[in-house]
Amino acid sequence: MNEIEQIYRERHPTSIGSFQEARLRFPSGVTHDGRLADPFPLSIEHAHGAYKWDIDGNRLIDYWMGHGALLLGHSHPAIVRAVQQQVERGTHLGGSTAHELHWARLIVDCFPSIERLRFTASGTEATMLALRLVRAFTGKPMVLRFAGHFHGWSDALATGAEGHSLSPAGLPPGPGEATLVLDPDLDAVARTLRERNDIAAVIVEPTGASYGAQPLPAGFVQDLRSLTRQYDVLLICDEVVTGFRVAPGGQQERANFTADLTCLAKILAGGLPGGAVGGRADVMEHLAVRDREWNERYKVRHHGTFNANPLSAAAGCAALAIIRDGTLQQQAAQTCAALVAGMNDRLRAEGLYGWAAYGDSSIFHLVVGASVDFAPGEPAFDRLSITELKAGGASPQLRKHFRLALLNEGVDLMKGIAGFVSTAHSEAEVTATLDAFERAIAAVRRAGFI
Repeated sequence: MNEIEQIYRERHPTSIGSFQEARLRFPSGVTHDGRLADPFPLSIEHAHGAYKWDIDGNRLIDYWMGHGALLLGHSHPAIVRAVQQQVERGTHLGGSTAHELHWARLIVDCFPSIERLRFTASGTEATMLALRLVRAFTGKPMVLRFAGHFHGWSDALATGAEGHSLSPAGLPPGPGEATLVLDPDLDAVARTLRERNDIAAVIVEPTGASYGAQPLPAGFVQDLRSLTRQYDVLLICDEVVTGFRVAPGGQQERANFTADLTCLAKILAGGLPGGAVGGRADVMEHLAVRDREWNERYKVRHHGTFNANPLSAAAGCAALAIIRDGTLQQQAAQTCAALVAGMNDRLRAEGLYGWAAYGDSSIFHLVVGASVDFAPGEPAFDRLSITELKAGGASPQLRKHFRLALLNEGVDLMKGIAGFVSTAHSEAEVTATLDAFERAIAAVRRAGFI
């Protein structure tokens, strides 16, 4: 056992015990694939602001930020207060509430293209419902998606999430056959839309695959919008990650285009479970109840015990009221830019190639020991596959030990290769992170991984 892993084990004995029991309760010992870590994941006890503490009392600067749901940091006072007040009134009221109506107003204020909306319990449910709606509206079966773009784990959108795989485990015959998977190439999109008349919609992560791990070319979404209009195909924008983060109105506001349907989650609910799909009234109308013939032929049936749950609605209202003018998004983006620049400065100083940090708004990614050499800060995206970018490079042992080294130094990146910056991260956290980053590089050098 090398020094990095030995220190990790010594500092987290209670997490080891927790993981040993978790392996008896959960497949691989985790409740989310992304939380798996080798040799064991940390068990987190509480969090506040930019920090979280594991069950052994170790403090970490946190860049998971609730898998991107926490733009305002952990336990923001306004959100805590709103949830505390609501929990005393009831956690599930079995009916419509004033909170859900106010929540909808705040969403439409940020996304004017959303004429009608329906709440769901998650981002995956939002994309599932969006696909059902576009097929009902157009009467066409096919949906075009892009390789590597993540739209949740439903059967209908599993094909293509990890690249061009056509047979993800567990899929029954059928769902994948109704999905076309293309690389993000506008010529290929144009050719496909020109040659086929059975495509209901195109769905896209508007900043690129896996919340921007592989960014889209400049102008791509605007040109895609023009193409879909030209061929009378609907455009679904999956803004589960980017909605309210890159701008109050998501990438659509920032890039000045509108989708026919928009899928939202994460920041939407202030860190609690919640999602929504919204857009054109005529498309959303397929959720409406009318006469018997309409209901039998055209209505999309949609239930959900926790749709617009009062706790999620209260948290969502509190969060969106704070961030709707865009000032805090700009603050988090500036902090993220300083962090990315600082990481690349240190990589240059260390003479490391095949390494780089890059980001968009308050989201950043890290390539560690990639299979091709490039100057830090200038990733050669055309030479790195989406699989490599999503994995952070091409050296699993280096990635593993660099992640552990960062944790030993008190910094937790999402899967060790990405992160979300919140408004709770300040210059002090950036400085501390960069110092930890430098020490982690030194540790993996001593261990012989670079």
